[in-house]
Amino acid sequence: MMKFTMSLKQLSRLTFALVALSTFGCTSNGSEYHYVPDDIDLYNTIVHLDSLYFNAYNSCDLKTQSDLYSEDIEFFHDKGGLSTSKSDLMNALEVNICGKVTRELVQGSIEVYPIKDYGAVEIGLHKFHNNQEPEGTISKIGKFVLLWEHKNNTWKITKVISLH
Repeated sequence: MMKFTMSLKQLSRLTFALVALSTFGCTSNGSEYHYVPDDIDLYNTIVHLDSLYFNAYNSCDLKTQSDLYSEDIEFFHDKGGLSTSKSDLMNALEVNICGKVTRELVQGSIEVYPIKDYGAVEIGLHKFHNNQEPEGTISKIGKFVLLWEHKNNTWKITKVISLH
């Protein structure tokens, strides 16, 4: 049996390539891309979980955020690097985000794909508004990827890729 290993650098390159190849609002040969979920129930579940998480994010509900993160979270941030400590991540959210930043989902941007025997991957677009900046400051759209694990009838975020 062949063993497959991948370095963090290789994983990061692959991840960025996959995200870059995603078709957010892209056109191909003059025709527009419109995402249609294969599994509408899964799509609705993940969209609901996304709204639960980011309502908690926007209102500084750290308990709900923590409850939705796996103990083995891997958070890849294009500017901040990799975080693998749930307690460090929660502390960073409390210190740097609570009362300072809100997230706005780009409506209609979420795509959800099942991952056999694991859960689902969610891909989408969002903007973050830093309320420490002057009102009217433009927020750039960023991409995100969330890997959701479904185990024991519970959904948890196991991996996050946040690209701004």
